[in-house]
Amino acid sequence: MTLTRRHALALGAALPLAAPGLALAQPREMRLGILTPPGHPWNLTALRFGEQLKAATNNRLSLTVFHAGQLGSEAAMLQQMQSGALDMGWIMAAELGSRVPAIAAITAPWVVRTTAQVGEFVKTPVATGLFDLLPRETGTIGLGWGITGMRVMFSTKDISSLGEVRGLKIRTIPSPTFRDFYTALGAAPTPIPTPAVFDAMTNGQVDGLEADLAFSWNQRFDRVSKVILGMNAQFMPVAALVSGRVWAGLPAADKEIITRLIKSNLDQQIAELVADEPRIIESFRAAPIPIRPIAAADTDAAVRAFDQIWLERAPVLREMRRVGATLA
Repeated sequence: MTLTRRHALALGAALPLAAPGLALAQPREMRLGILTPPGHPWNLTALRFGEQLKAATNNRLSLTVFHAGQLGSEAAMLQQMQSGALDMGWIMAAELGSRVPAIAAITAPWVVRTTAQVGEFVKTPVATGLFDLLPRETGTIGLGWGITGMRVMFSTKDISSLGEVRGLKIRTIPSPTFRDFYTALGAAPTPIPTPAVFDAMTNGQVDGLEADLAFSWNQRFDRVSKVILGMNAQFMPVAALVSGRVWAGLPAADKEIITRLIKSNLDQQIAELVADEPRIIESFRAAPIPIRPIAAADTDAAVRAFDQIWLERAPVLREMRRVGATLA
């Protein structure tokens, strides 16, 4: 059959109506990068999301998770998402906060004081509203927060109060909020690659480290420590991000599925971590190693010193503290 001009025009007019259905029918493999290793709760959550995504779309959308920084650093993964070369990345607030001070403020000390409060806080409008800054600043879309528990300090010195942190060399996350907080306490923040921390504590290169309990139990930092100081000051969430370029090209129905599944899986990750923390604490106590709490009254001066620096950089911190106080 000869394709006449009239037939061609008729076919062209029909294509816009058919294209959405054709687009929905196309199989697609999505790629997700994450820095943490296989077996980490965030990685397990990403894998579970991928399985549910495949089931919800009848195998049309699949997900490959690249663990342990296989695609490069978090900065590199952000660049790949900006270009659309990477579909998704689960990026920690430390990396995002180095670019956007308002996001760094979510890791300010004592915004909340328990892991259960962390789980509630990251779902509040002041926390999820930080995602509004991402399209302009990073070219990504934020769909939800995953969490770690509140962080403690493992010390090779036998300390029992916040004042005794002064003068210690503490391995911290290379984040501006962590650096400024520990500097305000009189400590020397010392960024060391994670694989080197155990040996650094053994040979005296550092006097301790701050870390979340779940990660620390897997690494057994209690074996090179004399005490755990229950700082309960900071936490380090991870943002589930999608490339803005990729997101713009997805049908609305796929956006709804992805958003819903990521939210439900992050909610599950949060609930599981909160429920499991008492078991981890008991594991350390049975090790045994003393866990000494910080008196709440002793934190006021440290909060004032930190806020003197950060309220100007990130005014949203004031609202974060107000919201956090309602969760106590």
